[in-house]
Amino acid sequence: MKFKEQYISILIVAMALATAWAIRGQFGHEQGAAWAGAIGGLALVMVSKRKDWYNKMILVALASAIGWGAGGMISYGRVVGYGNADNFINAFYGLGMLFVIGALFGLLGGGLVGLVLDSTEKNKVKWGSLVAEMTAGGIIGYFFLIEQIGFKMTPPRSEAWAIILGAGIAMLWYMAREKRKSAIRVAIFSALGGGFGFAFGNFLQVLGNILQIQFNMWNVMEYSIGFFGGSGMAYGVFSSIWPVEDVKPKKWVNQSALFIVVVFIPLIVYRESLAHEHFMSRLGEISELQFIATLSTIVVAIVLLIMAALLFFRLKEENYKKKDVVFFFLTYFLVYIFISYAITGLFAGNMSLNHHLYLFNVILIFVLMSKKYDAAFKTVSDNVDTKKWFYFFLIIVLVLAALSFIAISIHDEIGEAHNRFHVN
Repeated sequence: MKFKEQYISILIVAMALATAWAIRGQFGHEQGAAWAGAIGGLALVMVSKRKDWYNKMILVALASAIGWGAGGMISYGRVVGYGNADNFINAFYGLGMLFVIGALFGLLGGGLVGLVLDSTEKNKVKWGSLVAEMTAGGIIGYFFLIEQIGFKMTPPRSEAWAIILGAGIAMLWYMAREKRKSAIRVAIFSALGGGFGFAFGNFLQVLGNILQIQFNMWNVMEYSIGFFGGSGMAYGVFSSIWPVEDVKPKKWVNQSALFIVVVFIPLIVYRESLAHEHFMSRLGEISELQFIATLSTIVVAIVLLIMAALLFFRLKEENYKKKDVVFFFLTYFLVYIFISYAITGLFAGNMSLNHHLYLFNVILIFVLMSKKYDAAFKTVSDNVDTKKWFYFFLIIVLVLAALSFIAISIHDEIGEAHNRFHVN
C-alpha cells in the first residue's frame, strides 16, 4: 500500500470532526459538541470497512457524542486570552492549558468510542460500573483539585475541567483493570491530537489576527482541535487490534441510542440556540426582523423533525450496510450545516465564507471516499507504549514553547488578552 493511501481514512475522519467542530462554534456548550462528536464517530465507522461495526454505528455515534460533548462544560474563553498575552509565561500558560483542555475533550471522546468497539457479547464493557466510577472520579477530582488544593486554571470562570479530568482518569483506570488496551490507545492518541490541535489553533488565531486576515479566526482554532483530535482518534482506532463481533446490538438498545442522537441532542440545541428569541438576538438590526426570526425558527424545527423521521424510518431494520452509515452521516452532517447557516442569517440573505467552506469539506470527504484505500494499518497492535507517549508529550510541550515565543515576538498585547501571572 502506498503511504499516501494509508492515511486517507484518517484524513476523512479528521475533516469530518474538524468541520463539525467549527460548526459547533455557532452553538457551543455540551449539546453543540455532542452533535459534532457524533458526526466524527459516524465518519470513523463509515471509512472503517468493518462490516461488523456497521451494526454498532449508532452506539459509536452516541459514545462519541457523550465523550466529546462532556468536555463542552469546560470554560476556555479566558484561557484563549492568556494565549494572546505579550509575555512568554502567560502565553505559554495559555497554550499549555489549551493543550490540557483539548486533551480532555479527546480523552473521553476517543476513550468511549474505543470501549464501544472493544465491547463484545463475550467480553462486555460493564457500562454501569464505568459510569459510576467516572461520576465518582469527576466529583473527587473537582473536590480535591479545586476545593482542597485550590488549583484554578481559569479564575473566575468555571473550573469544570477538573470534573472531566477526574472522570477521564477513572475511565483509564477501568480500562487498565479490564485490559482494554486498544481502547486505551485510542483515548491517548485522541487526547494528544485534541490537545495539540487546540493549542496550535490558538496560535493560528493569534497569527491570523496579527496579519489582519479577513476570516473568522476563532473558527480556524475550532477546526484545528477537530482536525488533530479526529486524526488522533482515527489513528488510534485503525492502528489497534479489535475483536470481531457477529452479534448485533439489541433493537431497543439501538433505538434508544438513536433517539438520544437524533432527537434529544438536536432538541437541546434547538432549545438553547434556535428558538425564536435566539434568532431575535443573533440577527441584529435587520429589516423585517420579527418575520425572519419566526420563519427561521419554524423552518429549522421542520428540518429537524424531517431528519429524525428519515433516520428512524431508514434505520428501523437491523443488519446495517455501509450505505446506511453513509446516509446517517450525510443526513446528520448536512442538517448541522443547514442550521448553522440559519442561525447566522440564511433567511436574511447573510451567508459567510466559512459556511461555504463547510460544504466544500463535505464534498471533499466524498471525493476522498471514492479512492481505493484500506482503513486499518497492515500492522496493528494493542501495545500500551507509555514511554513513547511520554516522548510525544515532551515534543508537544517543546513545540508549544516555541510557538509561544514566536507569538510574543510578533505582537504587543492584543485584544482580549489576559495575564494569569503578574509580569514586571
